[in-house]
Amino acid sequence: MTDVPSRLSLLRFARRVVEQQARANLDQLDRWIADEERREAERQRGEAMRPAAPEWLLQQGLNRSNVNAVHAGDCWAAAKSGRCRPVSRGQAVEALRHEVPACVHCRPDTALGLLE
Repeated sequence: MTDVPSRLSLLRFARRVVEQQARANLDQLDRWIADEERREAERQRGEAMRPAAPEWLLQQGLNRSNVNAVHAGDCWAAAKSGRCRPVSRGQAVEALRHEVPACVHCRPDTALGLLE
């Protein structure tokens, strides 16, 4: 008897190897899908828990004791300054009445109806 495997037994062996590798690849793909689903769920949870953007902002000076400007909540200049704090509509109106300048980009005095 010869030790040379038949062509049929080699083909069956090759099929088992391919099947084993395919199972391993599918398991890896399933892990990647589960990881991505977990990341997406975390992202959606984070968006849902994010507080609403403020409607009005006061920009503080460098020493944090004086107020430099009143901004609308979505003003790009306020976001760029990094020295703003959220305030209510009443506080924004009061600041404008006390001659705190309105931002020239977002014009909160117009939005608040305080133009003379």
